Amino acid sequence: MTLMKPPSRAAEPGRHARPSGTGRTAAVLVLVVLGASIPVLGPSPALHGTGEAEAPGAGGIALLRTVLFAALSVPLGELFVNRLARSLPGAPPQRPRSWAPYAAAVGFVAALGLASVVATGNLVPDSAADIDVGGLYESRDGKLALLEVNGFLAAGLCATSRRPGLQVWPLAAVVVAEALRAHPTTEYSPLIGSGLTLVHLTCASLWVGGLPYALRTLRRWRGAGAGPALLGLYARVAAVLLAAITATGVCSSLRRMPPGTIADQLTDTAYGRVLLAKVVLVAAVAALALWARVRLSRAPDPLDACSPARAEVVALGVVVAVSGLLTALPVPIRW
Repeated sequence: MTLMKPPSRAAEPGRHARPSGTGRTAAVLVLVVLGASIPVLGPSPALHGTGEAEAPGAGGIALLRTVLFAALSVPLGELFVNRLARSLPGAPPQRPRSWAPYAAAVGFVAALGLASVVATGNLVPDSAADIDVGGLYESRDGKLALLEVNGFLAAGLCATSRRPGLQVWPLAAVVVAEALRAHPTTEYSPLIGSGLTLVHLTCASLWVGGLPYALRTLRRWRGAGAGPALLGLYARVAAVLLAAITATGVCSSLRRMPPGTIADQLTDTAYGRVLLAKVVLVAAVAALALWARVRLSRAPDPLDACSPARAEVVALGVVVAVSGLLTALPVPIRW
């Protein structure tokens, strides 16, 4: 008669590995849903009690802007990390599959939706008959909207061609168009504001889109010595990008909220409230980035630094959603 062996203790940790992994996955899904719900909920919660009026279709516009920003970040981040990888000696030639064609398609749809709003006088169209396509060529905002649509279309064609690096030029045109759109000619010194937004959006796109691709590349290079070098190089460049994002963000806020009114506007205006939430989120992202950098320098396996880095990716997604909402809110310009 043989006795059955009791399960060894070495197998017990495996039992608990699945629940913990499930818990992490559930937490990430909750954060993703939270980030996606921010623009869907629209400006109403932020506008509550401020006395400011909500623009028609602001929630839909916020969602479209969020999708557009995300679609812009993905290909720019891939180009950025590939450039860093090529500068590393002995880097493996393998790269993760590019998401740029899909991002270009999603960005094209979002830009097309925003252009349809512009074509109806900044109102959400009830039907296709309300859209005046020819009118887009007669206004500044219409021309910029068409430039963004064509930019994503050209970026998608370049991404599927033999020279995907060429997509940087149509993507740069989209960034320029978005920077000009955010600062109308009626604003005081609009070119200064557009310049600040240009730098801010470029650096943010490289940071937001670069980190997921860097982590995917690191997993593809598992076991190669170039993996930690790539993540370390990205972390150093990301610190510079964060400094530029912070500087341009502060300057843009001071242009719209003079120093003497900042304290009141951060709590009494919808724009100020969402801006304050964005600042807190960016601070959290910076803390996660620092945590990942410390773990990378101390851990023998660079993949040990991926946990805070993955959390940083999710937090950056929430920041993108908040940024999309910020563009749909009334700007408290006080000259």
